[in-house]
Amino acid sequence: MIIGSILENDLYKFSMSYYYQVHYPNAWGSFTFHDRNNTEYSEQFVAALREELNNLATLSLQPAEFEWAVKTIHYIPQCFWEWLCYFRFEPEKVNVWLDEQRHLHIEVADSMYKVTFYEIPILAIVSELYHQHIGDGYQSREQLATAMQPQMAKKVEIASQHNLYFADFGMRRRFSTLSEQVMIEYMKEHCPTFTGTSTVALAMKYNLRPIGTMAHECFMFQAAVHSPKEANYEVMERWVEVYDGNLGTVLTDTYTVDAFLRNFSMKLAKLYDGVRHDSGDPKLFGDRIIKKYESYGIDPMSKTIVFSDGLDFQTAAEIKEYFAGRIKVTFGIGTNLTCDIPGIEPMNIVMKLKQCRINPRQPIYGCVKLSDVTGKAIGTKEDIANYKYQLGIGEN
Repeated sequence: MIIGSILENDLYKFSMSYYYQVHYPNAWGSFTFHDRNNTEYSEQFVAALREELNNLATLSLQPAEFEWAVKTIHYIPQCFWEWLCYFRFEPEKVNVWLDEQRHLHIEVADSMYKVTFYEIPILAIVSELYHQHIGDGYQSREQLATAMQPQMAKKVEIASQHNLYFADFGMRRRFSTLSEQVMIEYMKEHCPTFTGTSTVALAMKYNLRPIGTMAHECFMFQAAVHSPKEANYEVMERWVEVYDGNLGTVLTDTYTVDAFLRNFSMKLAKLYDGVRHDSGDPKLFGDRIIKKYESYGIDPMSKTIVFSDGLDFQTAAEIKEYFAGRIKVTFGIGTNLTCDIPGIEPMNIVMKLKQCRINPRQPIYGCVKLSDVTGKAIGTKEDIANYKYQLGIGEN
């Protein structure tokens, strides 16, 4: 059984679920799986995947987990955790199939406050099953620890040299559950600048800080049911209404940094602790964020940029040195922490919000993500073109 706890999910899934419950309790959405490498899968793989999805239905919030969550994740109120005690995954809502080219398709639809929970466990299951299926080896803790140790030691050395504060964001494309555990155990023991993990169950297990705020889906939903022009602004305003200053790091790139900065008012720039970078040139991005803060008379050193775009430690160190004395920086590092193993090629898989509606009386709209990387837009061609027109941006 790959997923062993209902808390084995990214923190921002819990914060977004409560956000939807407060503002959009009748909203519906569907997520769809994308394998950017166009991997070919077998029927045996699909059968194993379905078995793991069925296992999800056995999970529930345990009393010790409830007590820990109420105490530790205090910004999400107790009523949410009481509701989560009764939440169950419903595997029958997950549609899995192979097409004629043996490419994997996964879709799941439900109320937004429930369907959001499926993304990260499904990705983690697919990644771990894939590595098992192709026989990558490293099945035991001892094998993994031995294989990962040299690279982890290098990471600790770089982090120590550059005073690099970083968190684990790597559940979704990890080699295995065990690889993430081995890494966390090592970093907790050897690296004082390791700040925590987005995987809530492991934060509880290892007495670490759970880390995360929001994901692209919040903005994609908001843009679909209201307007792409104001999606960033509306999410930021509504997020503050729910969390009252907690979870104050805002994601910036759903519709390009240009669109974000147009919505980043002085009030919001002062309210939020900082921003998260997840696509595009990190140095250019940081320069623009600093300039925006300075235009409002805000000291950039009172704010933080969280960089989380496919980082390795050397790249993070270069970013840290570039912004030294100009703005505070921290890092969320994913695959490079949880799937950096000799001979292993990490998967390149995502699961994104495809469609949504605000309530049963309203139409279903397609969802779009543009990002700051050329050619990585998600959505239909028509919807992407429409969003670009509305936002006044060129080809992306």
